[in-house]
Amino acid sequence: MSCSLTRHIYRLSNTRTCTTYRALSSSTSLHQTAPGAKTVSGDPSQELPSGLNFTVTPEQQEYLDLAEQFTKNEIIPHAAHYDVTGEYPWPILKKAHETGLMNLHIPEEYGGMGLGTLDGCMITEKMAYGCTGIMTAIEANGLGSMPVMIAGNHEQKKKYLTRLVEEPLMCAYGVTEPGAGSDVSGVKTKAERKGDDWVINGQKMWITNGGVANFMFVLARTNPDPKCPASKAFTGFIVDADTPGVTPGRKEKNMGQRASDTRGITFEDVVVPKENVLIGEGAGFKVAMGAFDKTRPPVASGAVGIAQRCLDEATKYATERKAFGVPIINHQAVAFMLADMAIGMEAARLCYLKSAWQADQGIRNTYMASIAKCLGGDVANKSATDAVQIFGGNGFNCDYPVEKLMRDAKIYQIYEGTAQIQRIIISREWLGIAKQKLGL
Repeated sequence: MSCSLTRHIYRLSNTRTCTTYRALSSSTSLHQTAPGAKTVSGDPSQELPSGLNFTVTPEQQEYLDLAEQFTKNEIIPHAAHYDVTGEYPWPILKKAHETGLMNLHIPEEYGGMGLGTLDGCMITEKMAYGCTGIMTAIEANGLGSMPVMIAGNHEQKKKYLTRLVEEPLMCAYGVTEPGAGSDVSGVKTKAERKGDDWVINGQKMWITNGGVANFMFVLARTNPDPKCPASKAFTGFIVDADTPGVTPGRKEKNMGQRASDTRGITFEDVVVPKENVLIGEGAGFKVAMGAFDKTRPPVASGAVGIAQRCLDEATKYATERKAFGVPIINHQAVAFMLADMAIGMEAARLCYLKSAWQADQGIRNTYMASIAKCLGGDVANKSATDAVQIFGGNGFNCDYPVEKLMRDAKIYQIYEGTAQIQRIIISREWLGIAKQKLGL
Protein backbone atom coordinates (compact mmCIF):
# COMPACT_ATOMS: atom_id res chain seq x y z
CA MET A 1 0.00 0.00 0.00
CA SER A 2 1.46 3.36 -0.97
CA CYS A 3 2.13 6.22 1.39
CA SER A 4 -0.57 8.28 -0.27
CA LEU A 5 -3.11 5.56 0.39
CA THR A 6 -2.19 5.27 4.03
CA ARG A 7 -2.62 9.04 4.23
CA HIS A 8 0.56 9.79 6.05
CA ILE A 9 -0.01 7.73 9.16
CA TYR A 10 2.80 8.54 11.52
CA ARG A 11 3.66 8.21 15.16
CA LEU A 12 3.25 11.33 17.23
CA SER A 13 6.86 11.50 18.38
CA ASN A 14 7.59 14.20 15.81
CA THR A 15 8.85 11.52 13.45
CA ARG A 16 6.63 12.07 10.44
CA THR A 17 7.72 9.01 8.55
CA CYS A 18 5.07 7.49 6.35
CA THR A 19 4.78 3.86 7.41
CA THR A 20 3.05 1.36 5.22
CA TYR A 21 0.21 -0.47 6.90
CA ARG A 22 -2.09 -2.94 5.31
CA ALA A 23 -5.80 -2.45 5.78
CA LEU A 24 -6.98 -4.35 8.81
CA SER A 25 -9.70 -6.94 8.64
CA SER A 26 -11.70 -7.19 11.82
CA SER A 27 -12.10 -10.90 11.27
CA THR A 28 -8.37 -11.43 11.78
CA SER A 29 -8.64 -10.38 15.40
CA LEU A 30 -10.95 -13.28 16.13
CA HIS A 31 -9.42 -15.90 13.86
CA GLN A 32 -5.77 -16.03 14.86
CA THR A 33 -4.00 -19.18 15.93
CA ALA A 34 -3.97 -19.39 19.69
CA PRO A 35 -0.70 -20.28 21.47
CA GLY A 36 -0.04 -23.95 20.87
CA ALA A 37 -2.73 -24.33 18.22
CA LYS A 38 -1.94 -26.45 15.18
CA THR A 39 -1.81 -25.32 11.59
CA VAL A 40 -2.16 -27.25 8.37
CA SER A 41 1.27 -28.38 7.14
CA GLY A 42 2.87 -25.77 9.33
CA ASP A 43 1.69 -23.03 6.99
CA PRO A 44 0.48 -20.00 9.02
CA SER A 45 -1.75 -19.00 6.11
CA GLN A 46 -3.74 -22.21 6.56
CA GLU A 47 -4.52 -22.03 10.23
CA LEU A 48 -7.11 -24.25 11.79
CA PRO A 49 -10.02 -22.31 13.32
CA SER A 50 -9.09 -21.37 16.86
CA GLY A 51 -12.46 -20.22 18.13
CA LEU A 52 -12.75 -17.14 20.30
CA ASN A 53 -9.59 -15.12 20.53
CA PHE A 54 -9.17 -11.64 22.00
CA THR A 55 -5.61 -11.12 20.78
CA VAL A 56 -5.28 -8.14 18.44
CA THR A 57 -3.08 -8.34 15.37
CA PRO A 58 0.20 -6.41 15.22
CA GLU A 59 -1.40 -4.05 12.72
CA GLN A 60 -4.35 -3.42 14.99
CA GLN A 61 -1.98 -2.73 17.86
CA GLU A 62 -0.22 -0.16 15.68
CA TYR A 63 -3.50 1.68 15.23
CA LEU A 64 -4.42 1.42 18.89
CA ASP A 65 -1.02 2.75 19.94
CA LEU A 66 -1.38 5.57 17.42
CA ALA A 67 -4.85 6.47 18.72
CA GLU A 68 -3.67 6.32 22.32
CA GLN A 69 -0.70 8.61 21.64
CA PHE A 70 -2.88 11.03 19.67
CA THR A 71 -5.36 11.13 22.54
CA LYS A 72 -2.61 11.73 25.08
CA ASN A 73 -0.82 14.43 23.07
CA GLU A 74 -3.57 16.16 21.13
CA ILE A 75 -6.96 15.61 22.78
CA ILE A 76 -6.55 15.49 26.56
CA PRO A 77 -4.42 18.66 26.85
CA HIS A 78 -7.01 20.70 24.94
CA ALA A 79 -10.31 19.09 25.96
CA ALA A 80 -11.03 21.52 28.77
CA HIS A 81 -10.55 24.51 26.47
CA TYR A 82 -13.14 23.30 23.99
CA ASP A 83 -15.50 22.36 26.80
CA VAL A 84 -15.38 25.89 28.20
CA THR A 85 -15.45 27.81 24.90
CA GLY A 86 -17.70 25.52 22.89
CA GLU A 87 -15.45 26.11 19.89
CA TYR A 88 -15.39 23.49 17.18
CA PRO A 89 -12.06 21.61 17.47
CA TRP A 90 -10.93 22.13 13.88
CA PRO A 91 -7.19 22.03 14.71
CA ILE A 92 -7.54 18.63 16.37
CA LEU A 93 -9.78 17.26 13.63
CA LYS A 94 -7.35 18.37 10.94
CA LYS A 95 -4.50 16.65 12.79
CA ALA A 96 -6.61 13.51 13.19
CA HIS A 97 -7.32 13.58 9.46
CA GLU A 98 -3.66 14.11 8.64
CA THR A 99 -2.65 11.35 11.02
CA GLY A 100 -5.07 8.89 9.46
CA LEU A 101 -7.48 8.53 12.38
CA MET A 102 -10.62 9.74 10.60
CA ASN A 103 -12.91 8.00 8.12
CA LEU A 104 -11.16 4.67 8.58
CA HIS A 105 -14.33 2.86 7.53
CA ILE A 106 -14.20 4.13 3.95
CA PRO A 107 -13.23 1.36 1.50
CA GLU A 108 -9.83 1.36 -0.19
CA GLU A 109 -11.62 1.70 -3.52
CA TYR A 110 -12.54 5.24 -2.51
CA GLY A 111 -9.21 6.16 -0.94
CA GLY A 112 -9.82 4.99 2.61
CA MET A 113 -8.28 2.29 4.76
CA GLY A 114 -11.27 -0.02 4.60
CA LEU A 115 -11.18 -0.93 8.28
CA GLY A 116 -13.99 -2.97 9.75
CA THR A 117 -16.46 -1.93 12.41
CA LEU A 118 -14.53 -3.79 15.11
CA ASP A 119 -11.28 -2.02 14.31
CA GLY A 120 -13.03 1.33 14.29
CA CYS A 121 -14.70 0.65 17.62
CA MET A 122 -11.45 -0.17 19.37
CA ILE A 123 -9.89 3.03 18.03
CA THR A 124 -12.97 5.03 19.04
CA GLU A 125 -12.72 3.77 22.62
CA LYS A 126 -9.13 4.98 22.82
CA MET A 127 -9.99 8.46 21.56
CA ALA A 128 -13.22 8.83 23.53
CA TYR A 129 -11.08 8.35 26.62
CA GLY A 130 -9.68 11.81 25.96
CA CYS A 131 -12.89 13.71 25.17
CA THR A 132 -16.17 12.29 23.93
CA GLY A 133 -17.18 15.70 22.56
CA ILE A 134 -14.22 15.73 20.20
CA MET A 135 -14.71 12.04 19.47
CA THR A 136 -18.38 12.63 18.64
CA ALA A 137 -17.37 15.27 16.10
CA ILE A 138 -15.09 12.69 14.48
CA GLU A 139 -17.50 9.78 14.80
CA ALA A 140 -20.39 11.77 13.32
CA ASN A 141 -18.66 11.36 9.99
CA GLY A 142 -19.25 7.64 10.34
CA LEU A 143 -22.96 8.14 10.91
CA GLY A 144 -23.31 10.84 8.25
CA SER A 145 -21.58 8.78 5.59
CA MET A 146 -22.96 5.37 6.58
CA PRO A 147 -26.15 5.66 4.45
CA VAL A 148 -23.89 6.26 1.45
CA MET A 149 -21.69 3.34 2.52
CA ILE A 150 -24.53 0.84 2.78
CA ALA A 151 -26.92 2.13 0.12
CA GLY A 152 -25.01 4.35 -2.30
CA ASN A 153 -24.14 3.37 -5.84
CA HIS A 154 -20.60 3.59 -7.19
CA GLU A 155 -20.99 7.15 -8.47
CA GLN A 156 -22.42 8.38 -5.15
CA LYS A 157 -19.69 6.68 -3.14
CA LYS A 158 -16.95 8.01 -5.39
CA LYS A 159 -18.30 11.56 -5.18
CA TYR A 160 -19.00 11.75 -1.46
CA LEU A 161 -16.78 9.21 0.28
CA THR A 162 -13.64 10.12 -1.64
CA ARG A 163 -13.86 13.78 -0.66
CA LEU A 164 -13.86 12.85 3.04
CA VAL A 165 -10.51 11.14 2.56
CA GLU A 166 -8.96 13.82 0.38
CA GLU A 167 -9.78 16.74 2.68
CA PRO A 168 -10.68 17.19 6.36
CA LEU A 169 -14.39 17.58 5.59
CA MET A 170 -17.31 16.70 7.83
CA CYS A 171 -20.77 15.29 7.11
CA ALA A 172 -24.02 14.88 9.04
CA TYR A 173 -27.02 12.61 9.51
CA GLY A 174 -30.29 14.53 9.23
CA VAL A 175 -33.21 12.54 10.58
CA THR A 176 -34.26 13.94 13.99
CA GLU A 177 -36.79 16.79 13.97
CA PRO A 178 -38.31 19.08 16.61
CA GLY A 179 -41.30 16.76 16.81
CA ALA A 180 -39.74 13.47 15.75
CA GLY A 181 -36.87 11.96 17.68
CA SER A 182 -37.37 8.39 18.83
CA ASP A 183 -40.48 8.17 16.64
CA VAL A 184 -38.74 8.35 13.26
CA SER A 185 -42.03 7.58 11.51
CA GLY A 186 -43.19 11.00 12.70
CA VAL A 187 -40.76 12.87 10.41
CA LYS A 188 -42.56 15.80 8.76
CA THR A 189 -39.88 17.04 6.39
CA LYS A 190 -41.24 16.38 2.91
CA ALA A 191 -39.80 16.02 -0.55
CA GLU A 192 -41.81 16.51 -3.72
CA ARG A 193 -40.80 15.49 -7.20
CA LYS A 194 -40.40 18.37 -9.65
CA GLY A 195 -39.36 17.02 -13.03
CA ASP A 196 -36.08 15.14 -12.58
CA ASP A 197 -35.41 16.82 -9.24
CA TRP A 198 -36.77 16.67 -5.73
CA VAL A 199 -37.64 19.71 -3.63
CA ILE A 200 -37.22 19.38 0.15
CA ASN A 201 -38.99 21.50 2.75
CA GLY A 202 -38.86 21.03 6.52
CA GLN A 203 -36.72 21.29 9.59
CA LYS A 204 -34.25 18.99 11.32
CA MET A 205 -33.03 19.31 14.91
CA TRP A 206 -30.11 18.15 17.07
CA ILE A 207 -27.96 17.47 14.03
CA THR A 208 -24.35 16.72 14.97
CA ASN A 209 -21.92 18.57 12.66
CA GLY A 210 -24.93 20.51 11.39
CA GLY A 211 -23.04 23.77 11.07
CA VAL A 212 -19.80 22.37 9.65
CA ALA A 213 -20.97 19.56 7.37
CA ASN A 214 -20.01 19.49 3.71
CA PHE A 215 -22.93 17.20 2.94
CA MET A 216 -25.62 15.37 4.86
CA PHE A 217 -28.03 12.48 4.69
CA VAL A 218 -31.61 13.73 4.88
CA LEU A 219 -34.68 11.60 5.48
CA ALA A 220 -37.87 13.09 4.04
CA ARG A 221 -41.43 11.92 3.52
CA THR A 222 -42.19 11.38 -0.16
CA ASN A 223 -45.57 9.70 0.21
CA PRO A 224 -48.10 12.14 1.70
CA ASP A 225 -50.62 9.39 2.53
CA PRO A 226 -50.67 9.15 6.36
CA LYS A 227 -51.70 5.50 6.05
CA CYS A 228 -48.58 4.62 4.07
CA PRO A 229 -46.26 2.47 6.24
CA ALA A 230 -42.94 3.97 7.28
CA SER A 231 -41.10 1.33 5.28
CA LYS A 232 -42.42 2.93 2.08
CA ALA A 233 -43.22 6.52 3.03
CA PHE A 234 -39.72 7.97 3.25
CA THR A 235 -36.81 8.54 0.90
CA GLY A 236 -33.16 9.13 1.72
CA PHE A 237 -31.27 11.97 0.03
CA ILE A 238 -27.67 13.15 -0.09
CA VAL A 239 -27.80 16.92 0.25
CA ASP A 240 -24.83 19.21 -0.29
CA ALA A 241 -24.67 21.71 2.56
CA ASP A 242 -24.12 24.64 0.20
CA THR A 243 -27.34 23.96 -1.70
CA PRO A 244 -29.53 27.11 -1.74
CA GLY A 245 -32.23 26.88 0.91
CA VAL A 246 -30.18 24.89 3.45
CA THR A 247 -29.89 27.09 6.55
CA PRO A 248 -28.18 25.86 9.75
CA GLY A 249 -29.44 27.40 12.99
CA ARG A 250 -27.40 28.56 15.96
CA LYS A 251 -25.01 26.21 17.70
CA GLU A 252 -26.91 24.69 20.62
CA LYS A 253 -25.55 25.21 24.14
CA ASN A 254 -25.57 21.70 25.51
CA MET A 255 -24.99 20.19 28.93
CA GLY A 256 -21.97 18.22 27.77
CA GLN A 257 -19.91 17.27 24.72
CA ARG A 258 -19.64 20.98 24.01
CA ALA A 259 -16.92 20.55 21.40
CA SER A 260 -19.49 18.88 19.17
CA ASP A 261 -21.41 21.13 16.79
CA THR A 262 -25.15 20.51 17.26
CA ARG A 263 -27.75 22.57 15.41
CA GLY A 264 -31.15 22.70 13.84
CA ILE A 265 -31.26 22.91 10.04
CA THR A 266 -34.02 24.42 7.92
CA PHE A 267 -34.73 23.26 4.36
CA GLU A 268 -36.64 25.74 2.23
CA ASP A 269 -37.27 24.73 -1.38
CA VAL A 270 -34.00 22.80 -1.47
CA VAL A 271 -33.55 21.27 -4.91
CA VAL A 272 -31.87 17.87 -4.95
CA PRO A 273 -31.12 16.02 -8.22
CA LYS A 274 -32.48 12.53 -8.67
CA GLU A 275 -28.89 11.28 -8.75
CA ASN A 276 -28.70 12.00 -5.03
CA VAL A 277 -31.50 9.61 -4.04
CA LEU A 278 -30.25 6.56 -2.16
CA ILE A 279 -31.52 3.27 -3.66
CA GLY A 280 -34.85 4.74 -4.76
CA GLU A 281 -38.07 6.37 -3.72
CA GLY A 282 -39.54 4.85 -0.57
CA ALA A 283 -36.34 3.15 0.63
CA GLY A 284 -35.28 5.86 3.07
CA PHE A 285 -36.53 4.32 6.31
CA LYS A 286 -34.67 1.09 5.60
CA VAL A 287 -31.49 3.01 4.83
CA ALA A 288 -31.76 5.17 7.96
CA MET A 289 -32.36 2.22 10.26
CA GLY A 290 -29.71 0.09 8.56
CA ALA A 291 -27.11 2.71 9.34
CA PHE A 292 -27.76 2.37 13.07
CA ASP A 293 -26.75 -1.30 13.14
CA LYS A 294 -23.34 -0.17 11.91
CA THR A 295 -23.01 2.95 14.05
CA ARG A 296 -24.42 1.90 17.41
CA PRO A 297 -21.38 -0.29 18.21
CA PRO A 298 -19.02 2.71 17.78
CA VAL A 299 -21.29 4.79 20.03
CA ALA A 300 -21.14 2.00 22.60
CA SER A 301 -17.35 1.92 22.36
CA GLY A 302 -17.26 5.66 23.01
CA ALA A 303 -19.32 5.09 26.15
CA VAL A 304 -16.82 2.44 27.26
CA GLY A 305 -14.01 4.91 26.63
CA ILE A 306 -15.53 7.45 29.01
CA ALA A 307 -16.29 4.69 31.56
CA GLN A 308 -12.63 3.66 31.46
CA ARG A 309 -11.59 7.28 32.00
CA CYS A 310 -13.96 7.55 34.98
CA LEU A 311 -12.51 4.41 36.53
CA ASP A 312 -8.93 5.57 35.99
CA GLU A 313 -9.51 9.05 37.40
CA ALA A 314 -11.40 7.70 40.41
CA THR A 315 -8.73 5.08 41.10
CA LYS A 316 -5.91 7.61 40.98
CA TYR A 317 -7.78 9.96 43.28
CA ALA A 318 -8.70 7.17 45.68
CA THR A 319 -5.05 6.21 46.08
CA GLU A 320 -4.04 9.82 46.84
CA ARG A 321 -6.92 11.04 49.01
CA LYS A 322 -6.70 9.98 52.64
CA ALA A 323 -9.48 9.64 55.21
CA PHE A 324 -9.19 8.23 58.71
CA GLY A 325 -5.46 7.89 58.24
CA VAL A 326 -5.43 5.75 55.08
CA PRO A 327 -6.03 6.21 51.33
CA ILE A 328 -9.77 5.98 50.72
CA ILE A 329 -9.23 3.09 48.29
CA ASN A 330 -8.51 0.99 51.38
CA HIS A 331 -12.06 1.54 52.58
CA GLN A 332 -14.38 -1.18 51.33
CA ALA A 333 -17.12 1.33 50.49
CA VAL A 334 -14.86 2.99 47.90
CA ALA A 335 -13.15 -0.20 46.73
CA PHE A 336 -16.52 -1.80 45.96
CA MET A 337 -17.57 1.25 43.93
CA LEU A 338 -14.43 0.87 41.83
CA ALA A 339 -15.13 -2.85 41.48
CA ASP A 340 -18.66 -2.15 40.22
CA MET A 341 -17.29 0.37 37.73
CA ALA A 342 -14.84 -2.23 36.44
CA ILE A 343 -17.56 -4.88 36.15
CA GLY A 344 -19.81 -2.63 34.12
CA MET A 345 -17.02 -1.39 31.89
CA GLU A 346 -15.68 -4.85 31.05
CA ALA A 347 -19.19 -6.19 30.32
CA ALA A 348 -20.02 -3.23 28.09
CA ARG A 349 -16.75 -3.67 26.23
CA LEU A 350 -17.53 -7.32 25.48
CA CYS A 351 -20.94 -6.32 24.15
CA TYR A 352 -19.62 -3.77 21.70
CA LEU A 353 -16.88 -6.15 20.57
CA LYS A 354 -19.44 -8.84 19.76
CA SER A 355 -21.85 -6.48 18.01
CA ALA A 356 -19.04 -4.98 15.94
CA TRP A 357 -17.69 -8.41 15.05
CA GLN A 358 -21.17 -9.46 13.91
CA ALA A 359 -21.39 -6.39 11.68
CA ASP A 360 -18.08 -7.28 10.03
CA GLN A 361 -19.15 -10.89 9.52
CA GLY A 362 -22.38 -9.85 7.81
CA ILE A 363 -24.43 -11.21 10.70
CA ARG A 364 -27.57 -9.25 11.56
CA ASN A 365 -26.54 -7.47 14.76
CA THR A 366 -29.62 -5.42 15.68
CA TYR A 367 -30.02 -7.29 18.98
CA MET A 368 -26.40 -7.02 20.11
CA ALA A 369 -25.95 -3.49 18.77
CA SER A 370 -28.83 -2.27 20.91
CA ILE A 371 -27.60 -4.21 23.94
CA ALA A 372 -24.12 -2.72 23.50
CA LYS A 373 -25.45 0.81 23.06
CA CYS A 374 -27.91 0.56 25.96
CA LEU A 375 -25.51 -1.06 28.41
CA GLY A 376 -22.65 1.20 27.37
CA GLY A 377 -24.71 4.33 27.98
CA ASP A 378 -25.97 3.13 31.36
CA VAL A 379 -22.48 2.05 32.46
CA ALA A 380 -20.92 5.35 31.37
CA ASN A 381 -23.46 7.29 33.41
CA LYS A 382 -23.15 5.14 36.52
CA SER A 383 -19.36 5.24 36.28
CA ALA A 384 -19.38 9.03 35.95
CA THR A 385 -21.76 9.42 38.90
CA ASP A 386 -19.65 7.11 41.05
CA ALA A 387 -16.46 8.89 40.03
CA VAL A 388 -17.91 12.20 41.16
CA GLN A 389 -18.97 10.56 44.42
CA ILE A 390 -15.49 9.20 45.04
CA PHE A 391 -14.05 12.66 44.44
CA GLY A 392 -16.55 14.03 46.97
CA GLY A 393 -16.77 17.82 47.04
CA ASN A 394 -13.88 18.03 44.59
CA GLY A 395 -15.93 16.03 42.11
CA PHE A 396 -18.51 18.79 42.05
CA ASN A 397 -15.84 21.34 41.14
CA CYS A 398 -14.86 22.29 37.59
CA ASP A 399 -11.14 22.24 38.45
CA TYR A 400 -11.31 18.45 38.64
CA PRO A 401 -11.91 16.22 35.60
CA VAL A 402 -14.88 14.10 36.62
CA GLU A 403 -17.63 16.74 36.52
CA LYS A 404 -17.02 17.08 32.76
CA LEU A 405 -17.13 13.31 32.39
CA MET A 406 -20.51 13.26 34.13
CA ARG A 407 -21.90 15.94 31.81
CA ASP A 408 -20.46 14.26 28.74
CA ALA A 409 -21.77 10.82 29.68
CA LYS A 410 -25.46 11.70 29.79
CA ILE A 411 -25.92 11.97 26.04
CA TYR A 412 -25.00 8.29 25.63
CA GLN A 413 -28.43 7.44 27.03
CA ILE A 414 -30.09 9.75 24.51
CA TYR A 415 -28.53 10.07 21.05
CA GLU A 416 -28.66 7.39 18.36
CA GLY A 417 -31.67 5.90 20.11
CA THR A 418 -32.53 6.50 23.75
CA ALA A 419 -31.98 3.86 26.42
CA GLN A 420 -35.72 3.26 26.39
CA ILE A 421 -35.86 2.78 22.63
CA GLN A 422 -32.96 0.32 22.87
CA ARG A 423 -34.93 -1.70 25.39
CA ILE A 424 -37.92 -1.75 23.05
CA ILE A 425 -35.67 -3.06 20.27
CA ILE A 426 -33.99 -5.60 22.55
CA SER A 427 -37.30 -6.94 23.89
CA ARG A 428 -38.72 -7.22 20.38
CA GLU A 429 -35.62 -8.99 19.06
CA TRP A 430 -35.48 -11.27 22.10
CA LEU A 431 -39.11 -12.28 21.60
CA GLY A 432 -38.25 -13.35 18.05
CA ILE A 433 -35.28 -15.37 19.34
CA ALA A 434 -37.36 -16.89 22.12
CA LYS A 435 -40.09 -18.00 19.72
CA GLN A 436 -37.53 -20.01 17.75
CA LYS A 437 -35.54 -21.21 20.74
CA LEU A 438 -38.44 -22.10 23.03
CA GLY A 439 -41.04 -22.95 20.44
CA LEU A 440 -43.42 -20.29 21.67
